[in-house]
Amino acid sequence: MRDRVEQIYEDVVGRNPAQPEFHQAVREVLDSLAVVLDRHPEYTARKTVERICEPERQLIFRVPWQDDRGEVHIDRGFRVEFSSALGPYKGGLRFHPSVNLGVVKFLGFEQIFKNALTGMPIGGGKGGADFDPKGRSDAEVMRFCQSFMTELYRHLGEHTDVPAGDVGVGAREIGFLFGQYKRITNRFEAGVLTGKGLSYGGAQVRTEATGYGAAYFAAEMLRARGSSLDGRTVSVSGSGNVAVYAVEKVQQLGGRVLTVSDSGGYVVDERGIDLEVLKQVKEVERARISEYAERVPSARYVAGGSVWDVPCEVAIPSASQNELPEEAATTLARHGCQVVVEGANMPTTPGALRVLREAGVGFGPGKAANAGGVATSALEMQQNASRDRWTFEHTEARVEEIMRAIHERCQATAEEYGRPGDLVLGANVAGFLRVAEAVHAHGLV
Repeated sequence: MRDRVEQIYEDVVGRNPAQPEFHQAVREVLDSLAVVLDRHPEYTARKTVERICEPERQLIFRVPWQDDRGEVHIDRGFRVEFSSALGPYKGGLRFHPSVNLGVVKFLGFEQIFKNALTGMPIGGGKGGADFDPKGRSDAEVMRFCQSFMTELYRHLGEHTDVPAGDVGVGAREIGFLFGQYKRITNRFEAGVLTGKGLSYGGAQVRTEATGYGAAYFAAEMLRARGSSLDGRTVSVSGSGNVAVYAVEKVQQLGGRVLTVSDSGGYVVDERGIDLEVLKQVKEVERARISEYAERVPSARYVAGGSVWDVPCEVAIPSASQNELPEEAATTLARHGCQVVVEGANMPTTPGALRVLREAGVGFGPGKAANAGGVATSALEMQQNASRDRWTFEHTEARVEEIMRAIHERCQATAEEYGRPGDLVLGANVAGFLRVAEAVHAHGLV
């Protein structure tokens, strides 16, 4: 079956040229599936893997808009509706200059299995645009979002495709997008977007969910090793939504977070990151992380360099894809890191993953470890459908329960398929099996 898997991969690369991020995501999943195809020859006969690797629909569209000076800009929008086998397409929108079709397909492919692992009835998709909201006024962001939704709305619906936020798309952008959808359709269809403001159908814990979920997953991984987060030193990369709330939950669970970073460099605070200052700098002022070091005497700022040079027992990469290369993994292992938990989507390169495995460092893949965000989106959809609203405590308890269940599912599947402790294989196989069962139930569609 290894030869069959290689052929599938070669076919995917041939059909999707110049999309390295997508190729990497497919490679990572396919590496886990040979053992499944050996046990389930019907998946080969029905070309189940090939069907899941091909998106059901790929949308690319022009997004014209005008800035505050009257200058016209033309950006490109994307939505890849990858799999509706388990439910409506579900996945975020990313606004960033790096967005292209390959990036969106990599994210959408990962989303299929991540959503399956939650146990919730949601399919996989992803979207975005190569628009950069940084430095833009609220009015410019609003005009862009309205233009973007004017095309995308026709493909959305609470039973069809339900986007959420991602990099560059927060509560502000979701509000503008929802307003335009409501204006065009003449429907207050709350369940068509998640990550909404609390005043018009948003869910408690949505802002915190991905970071909280990664911390819960780290705690479960340590618990399986007979340990806990209490007293552990933790390095977190990034300083966006995921990173900030990973810091918050790790601290609540007793860990000491030493680092956060942005594209300019990183800060080290041996006393533990001051969460209040971090939130003020990044969430209120939207300033550079160097500002943190200027305000906290115990912190030092390192321009450039690698945040993974700082010795830690737990690493939570939460910035962007491929941010943790092979040499950084070697450094983490040498310094005694026990577990690496992906807060971002695919932040660890294949070479780095090999190093971590050989060193015996526990690894929590993003499709499992950062599923707290999409799980809470699904909970928001439930509340919207029932015209209900849950408390913060109730929603957080559900998120914790879901993350524990994901870890248990990955661990049990890894053991069942002869690779105890390999959560990458466990996540890929468990997610694949749930999707494959639904794909077959629906016939050849």
